[in-house]
Amino acid sequence: SRYYREVLPGEIVKISRYDVQTLDVVPRPEGDPSAFCIFEYVYFARPDSIFEGQMVYSVRRRCGQQLAIEAPVEADLVSTVPESATPAALGYAQKCGLPYVEVLCKNRYVGRTFIQPNMRLRQLGVAKKFGVLSDNFKGKRVVIIDDSIVRGNTISPIIKLLRESGAKEVHIRVASPPIRFPCYMGINIPTKEELIANRPEFHDLANYIGADSVVYLSVEGLVSSVQESIKARQENENNLKTQKSRVGKIGHCTACLTGEYPVELEW
Repeated sequence: SRYYREVLPGEIVKISRYDVQTLDVVPRPEGDPSAFCIFEYVYFARPDSIFEGQMVYSVRRRCGQQLAIEAPVEADLVSTVPESATPAALGYAQKCGLPYVEVLCKNRYVGRTFIQPNMRLRQLGVAKKFGVLSDNFKGKRVVIIDDSIVRGNTISPIIKLLRESGAKEVHIRVASPPIRFPCYMGINIPTKEELIANRPEFHDLANYIGADSVVYLSVEGLVSSVQESIKARQENENNLKTQKSRVGKIGHCTACLTGEYPVELEW
């Protein structure tokens, strides 16, 4: 199989053995930018997915680079919680000039922890989920890049595990902003009360999860990382005086981060 092209927002496509036909494109209200879910780039999508003409892996790496600009730290190595934050961790390490080193290896024989019915089971699941590569970080200052911290349950036992295995310092850097608001567009985000960003503990999050420091990527940093190559491509097309870019006016939904919803909520 090979990549052909994206289906445009509102487009109805017919795929046959002979060709790909556009049957219709539902028009967008005049002046409304698109509102593609920004969390697809952060977490949900496979890294080899292509959205808006760019590969998700490349966007995640740019998020890591931007995070290094916003939140550098004195450390010896950069690592990740395997494997979803690996591109961001590589971007962070590259920008900081620190080595990227694996500190955890994933046990492929256990299931997903986030679907466990309660916090205790999720935390126990984390301990079984990872093996510790202690030779790689004993006595060293470690930066762990995570793609998101939603409840704060999963990262705590990982930090504890690293400290018990000899890490001198553990700094957490998050390659997305804090999730604060519910999603009404179909993504199953925990309730407002469960989100760590809305809890009193968030004001001293490092102490709560047992880290030496915690910094999230800014909303502006995420948006610029996502839109950088889209803007560059549009400018290039304008310079070449080709037809108007098919992406149109750039827009992304950041409602779960900012509370600004792309449509008016009706109750």
